[in-house]
Amino acid sequence: MSLLALQMNPNDPMFWVMVVIALSFIIMAMAMVAIAVFVSRAVKSMNRLERKLEPLIERATVISEQGRQIAVQGKLIAEQFNAVSGHLSTATMNLSESLAIIKDEVGELKEMVSETVHDARDKVELVSQTIDRTHDQVVTTTDFIQRKVIEPARELAAIMAGFRRGLEVLVAPMPKPINQTYGEDEMFIG
Repeated sequence: MSLLALQMNPNDPMFWVMVVIALSFIIMAMAMVAIAVFVSRAVKSMNRLERKLEPLIERATVISEQGRQIAVQGKLIAEQFNAVSGHLSTATMNLSESLAIIKDEVGELKEMVSETVHDARDKVELVSQTIDRTHDQVVTTTDFIQRKVIEPARELAAIMAGFRRGLEVLVAPMPKPINQTYGEDEMFIG
């Protein structure tokens, strides 16, 4: 019987061990793909958010600059607009502070995405190492079972077959002597 036939026998426990190991590899591969898809989506979302926020920040900066210019012009035109220009300056300052906060938040989001990507890469590397280690253990276990179980079982089966053949020879009835077997046949010549 060939080694392939031994491995493909559903009644053999080794067959089921190999099936479980194969299913484990498939599940680990699916987990790695899911992690990669998640990271890719997160990066795309952050890139889209960044692209949408950049024009808003630029517009707000332009508006802030224009607000400052209006405040200066308002002070020169009339003193009665001092209160209004003061409020406008405060609003501009608040807007600038808000823009600074938004810039900081975008920077923190970029850093967080970068860390997430780095962590995801580390996890993928860990899964890859686990798969390699599992593969090495399966190969080692298979070699051990081959050496310690299958080869001795083959040798024992060969010894038992020889022992059985020897018993058959010892227990078989004695053959008839030659002269007794051919004595009657020699008389008949056809």
